[in-house]
Amino acid sequence: MITLDTYETEFGHIQIAKRRRTGAVLYEQDGCFQSEADSQGVSLASYIHAIFGLIQQSGARNILLIGCGGGTLATMLVRSGQNATVVDVNPASFVIAKIHFLMPDDVCCRVGDGKEFLRNNGKIFDAIVVDAYQGGLIPDHLQSVQFFNLVRDHLSLRGVLFINAHLGHAFDRRAKQIADRASQVFSKVRLLDSRGILERNAIIMAGHVDHLDPPQILLQPETGQAEIASELASLEFRRWDL
Repeated sequence: MITLDTYETEFGHIQIAKRRRTGAVLYEQDGCFQSEADSQGVSLASYIHAIFGLIQQSGARNILLIGCGGGTLATMLVRSGQNATVVDVNPASFVIAKIHFLMPDDVCCRVGDGKEFLRNNGKIFDAIVVDAYQGGLIPDHLQSVQFFNLVRDHLSLRGVLFINAHLGHAFDRRAKQIADRASQVFSKVRLLDSRGILERNAIIMAGHVDHLDPPQILLQPETGQAEIASELASLEFRRWDL
């Protein structure tokens, strides 16, 4: 591993590194993995490809992303002809995403908290993605009933919400708890998760999500295609309300 750069920010220590064998670039903050991409900025994280595929199925054109990291999802969306707005509390994330992860200038970047952004912005989006973490956890205010009410008010008629939930073990109930709170606001909530994988990413989705199928890889990265495809194949819709 080659260290490319380090950043000391008010939100923690950030290290950017490159894998010697594949050339993949990694973003790590206070020991927590944030992003990994190939040399062209295409994500090497299967959950990013999952959300990207779900957004393509939804037909969303204008997407709000809460949480930047390396900006890989925004990069993939804009290169596919969609409009992406990214909100993050850490301005360093936008600098890193553009320098090390090739995030296009076409991505609209806004420094601030996602909930406050929605509260003070009247724009309507076709999809809203929550992938924001502090200390390895989604901030409480970005998974509250009050936040989901704000999200609903900023979604178009056929709009969709996607939340990335990192789960640490087989009995981790955080995704189900988020889904339960979302169900107090949205009439349709679904959980996309993997069986038999202990540490994993599950996706909670709400809104116009009835027709969505488990996603497949749509953008081929330079490396890791087989692993991403295998992890996507393990995803299935599961009951969250049992």
